[in-house]
Amino acid sequence: MTVRHFLTLLDFTADELNTILARAHALKGMHRRGEAHLPLQHKTLAMIFEKASTRTRVSFEAGMTQLGGHALFLSPRDSQLGRGEPIADTARVISSMVDAVMIRAHRHDMVETFAAHSRVPVINALTDQHHPCQLLADLQTYEEHRGPIAGRRVAWIGDGNNVCQSYIHAAMRLEFELRIACPENDAPDAALLRAAGSRVAVLRDPRQAAQDADLIVTDVWASMGQETEQAERSARFAAYQVDADLMALARPDALFMHCLPAHRGEEVAAEVIDGKQSVVWDEAENRLHAQKALLECLLTTMAR
Repeated sequence: MTVRHFLTLLDFTADELNTILARAHALKGMHRRGEAHLPLQHKTLAMIFEKASTRTRVSFEAGMTQLGGHALFLSPRDSQLGRGEPIADTARVISSMVDAVMIRAHRHDMVETFAAHSRVPVINALTDQHHPCQLLADLQTYEEHRGPIAGRRVAWIGDGNNVCQSYIHAAMRLEFELRIACPENDAPDAALLRAAGSRVAVLRDPRQAAQDADLIVTDVWASMGQETEQAERSARFAAYQVDADLMALARPDALFMHCLPAHRGEEVAAEVIDGKQSVVWDEAENRLHAQKALLECLLTTMAR
């Protein structure tokens, strides 16, 4: 049996992604109705955190519990990874004892190496290059408010970071138009942009990107690990704040998303993130349900 990993959205076909999203909607409904669903009884998820996160830990740990399984938290202090053991060796050992591994790491190649030596599914819960779990939640959120995202126009405003690069993968798989507005030296990976072709356009003017958009998305200007660059980055991104004037350029029923945590008054105005077009709280909750659907898929359907 071939082990399936989820390191980027491109690891799954469009049909597989749509199946997971449909399942996420169903699982959310079951949870709201208080229906027990325990397909992962006696299953254990190892959660390896090189980078801390509120939403990632809570959503995966709660998700495994709700599905009848167990989640095991490991920080660098709790494993030999923090003491210099080769990644391949750690992967071989941990994957012999658990049913799946979730990793939130700095380098994407670390997660790739771990997956290459793991006998169980590995989930990328964030690297400096990609954040596919966030995209599952974002896509679920858009669908539950506005229906399928195919054929829609999405505007990304700000840093061409890991979430932005996963939006590029989403545009490639699910066939929507993505406009990215960012400073010249903060664009996504050039090879990734070439692979996306006409699905993605990189612009300098956020107003041009936001024009007639169905969804506007942003993220912090200084990600985790870039705190010392905060002042310099704030100056560089000052023209890329999502405010009411920018939202007014989008379609009247456009939505606003942010993966959180947010800095009101920096990348987004308070009137936007706390306004009627914002769906950030649904987006945050849907990390739970989208990841439950992913776990169920990897450990049941794709494990057959």
